[in-house]
Amino acid sequence: MTDTHTTDMALQFLRTTLPFSELPEDARRALARQMVVDFVPKGSMLQEQGVTRITHLMLVQKGGARVFLKDADGQERLLDWLGEGGSVGGLSIFQGGVAHTSVITEEDTFLLLIPREVFLEHVERHPLLSKHYLQRMSEEYVNKAFESLRIRGSGPETGGLYLFGSTVGDFMHGPPVTAPLDASIRQAALRMMEHRVGSVLVEDPSGEAVGIVTDSDLRKTVAFGMDGEAPVAVIMTSPVERVDWRESVFAALMTMMRRHIHHLAVTREGRVVGMITSHDIMVLQGKSPMALFREILAQQTPEGLHPLGRRIPLVARTLVEEGAKAGHITSLLSVLNDALADRLLHLLSRQLGPAPVAWCWLLLGSEGRREQTLRTDQDNALVHADIKDDIIAKAAAIYFQALAERARDHLIACGYPACKGEVMAANPAWRVSLSQWKAAFDHWIDQPGPQEIMHAAIFFDVRTGYGDQDLGEALRTHLVERCPREDVFLRHLAANCLQARPPLSFFRGFLVEKDGARKNTLDIKAKGAVPVVDFARTLALRAGLRETNTFARLKILTEQGHVPADLGREALEAYEFMMQVRLVHQLEQQEAGLEPDNRIAPDSLSDLEKRTLKQSFQIVSQVQAHLKEEFRLHIA
Repeated sequence: MTDTHTTDMALQFLRTTLPFSELPEDARRALARQMVVDFVPKGSMLQEQGVTRITHLMLVQKGGARVFLKDADGQERLLDWLGEGGSVGGLSIFQGGVAHTSVITEEDTFLLLIPREVFLEHVERHPLLSKHYLQRMSEEYVNKAFESLRIRGSGPETGGLYLFGSTVGDFMHGPPVTAPLDASIRQAALRMMEHRVGSVLVEDPSGEAVGIVTDSDLRKTVAFGMDGEAPVAVIMTSPVERVDWRESVFAALMTMMRRHIHHLAVTREGRVVGMITSHDIMVLQGKSPMALFREILAQQTPEGLHPLGRRIPLVARTLVEEGAKAGHITSLLSVLNDALADRLLHLLSRQLGPAPVAWCWLLLGSEGRREQTLRTDQDNALVHADIKDDIIAKAAAIYFQALAERARDHLIACGYPACKGEVMAANPAWRVSLSQWKAAFDHWIDQPGPQEIMHAAIFFDVRTGYGDQDLGEALRTHLVERCPREDVFLRHLAANCLQARPPLSFFRGFLVEKDGARKNTLDIKAKGAVPVVDFARTLALRAGLRETNTFARLKILTEQGHVPADLGREALEAYEFMMQVRLVHQLEQQEAGLEPDNRIAPDSLSDLEKRTLKQSFQIVSQVQAHLKEEFRLHIA
């Protein structure tokens, strides 16, 4: 038992420390009455790896400690720093064995101790305790932090959207209207009229949906004067794009936008059971992102795209209100940005006439990764086919200069600032032939100095945009095939990942600017998100992955065993949370009439958000430690 003063102090501590702050007040009081205080001087071993049997859960009330592992050679590997609120012994208590790690105090430390039996008794009553200690970046707390950001990011009017909370099965029309494969175009049109639908599925004799005909297809039939008695197979689209009935409405929307279609067949256990259309989603959602998408595709002049580009960031507000996480938001923003760039380049190509040679627009940096936020400048380039004829080469140079400079200026008018580093196709250095691009990539790989590594960080996330897809894919293939065997280059990439250290002090306080215009802020992108991006890129290139998106890279790397499962999962959660904080912060700035940036004031966050952000930064440190071990960067 403890005295009244200790009980009160322990209770106050529990109220502000996860996961105990999530317990009912009566449970916290009962726990506080059974806790004791212990003072431990600097340099004390709280537990020793493989030796200490844990009798108490130890909570750091003041002070700090170092957590580390020893390998077979006695070398120490730092795992974590424990500051106020940190705990020691939780996992060992659950497993009933000896300590898995060693912990030494780095300064005089006050501990609050919970006897093992008392802790397990409360775990039995409150499962959230076991979730927290068995899963450090517990999804429950991460989701609570996301919810906190959603509430803080919501404006005075709620969108009332259902993109993420509803499944395709909730809103599909079924069963689908069908026509046999041997039906005529006229018969298919009559089926659509009778049932008042905008599409009909074409089935083979076995009942399998092998194609789809939409009202748009029928309009083209009339416009081209086709015979109505011709087989419907002549105009159908095949194969039929499908979505599982359990998927979110957002998943259906993304498929439609990426494929430029308006109808999806809904499947259940492999069978088509209904249809969902872009109109369904627009009615469901009110003013859907699909509406903006269609407006972009309908524009006939570059100038008509200018106001639409400035509307794209507004979609983020709606998605935050709906509860979307950063991965969904950046994905949708990228689809809209891609659509606008594609439409702009199509219209410019129409103005300028056919190019002298085949070419492809390249998307780089965050555009290449499909991770654009509200602060998105231009990162692009251009690749064209190799040219042997001097006259054609001169004509191509004039054409692509005009195209790239006009594209840059129109994108600025659409709300995408020019890249300060001139990483744009408007810069002649970044609009060259496929052979020249391959040579540049080879140079950066073969001679990885600071400038080359900087270029690799931008250009090696290259993604194919508008134009001849084969050119862009050929460049990506060249990169994917070369990198896995380039150990020296990959080691330099890994070392570059360690340059930005997470903004946490020795005892896990936030490190912020001390004065000036940036006082009390930290750069969450440079210090938190970028190291995870670099980590995923380095390992993806070593594994020969074509994927460029950080979220997808982390998932694939984890699934294929290139990253330990726990580290991969935690890195993904940490990255998504940091991206979410960035987005909400930028939304608040935008609505206040300020230029969005990446500088976060930790004091503006809730206690839960601050705790989750600290955990995210700690995982960044673990990611960097993994790379250091993986590439043996501790060896000179």
